[in-house]
Amino acid sequence: MRINDVIDSKGRTVITARAEQPVSDLVRLLAENRIGAVVITDDDRIVGIAGERDVVRALHDRGTSALDDPISSLMTAEVHVCGMSDELSAVAAAMTEMRVRHFPVVVDGQLAAIVSIGDIVKSRIDQLQSEQEQLVNYLQATGPDRV
Repeated sequence: MRINDVIDSKGRTVITARAEQPVSDLVRLLAENRIGAVVITDDDRIVGIAGERDVVRALHDRGTSALDDPISSLMTAEVHVCGMSDELSAVAAAMTEMRVRHFPVVVDGQLAAIVSIGDIVKSRIDQLQSEQEQLVNYLQATGPDRV
């Protein structure tokens, strides 16, 4: 399976913000869209990524005053990305190794989607369930004498 298989089923919507926006805007975007991360852009260029864990760390370190700070104060500027044709297993392994949960998906240098480790796990579970159903159907169709 490839990343495009996941994106085809989950959609291409990507929530973005600007680095100079306050962290309170980030919190609102995360909550309203029920997502774990927001891609930070500047003129359609990816300049960072910020998520729930970044907010929690900032609140722990700086208290509620962190909500008035710019998103740039907590975002990760070194963003790891993937492409539509990347293998799901390779992206999952990279996420696990780097201890990140979200990769923006880039096509021709442009932000096209975002994929999370949860999206990958769901896709893999769906694939395994489909394979199981096919095997059960095959076994039921062939009968015990023909297996």
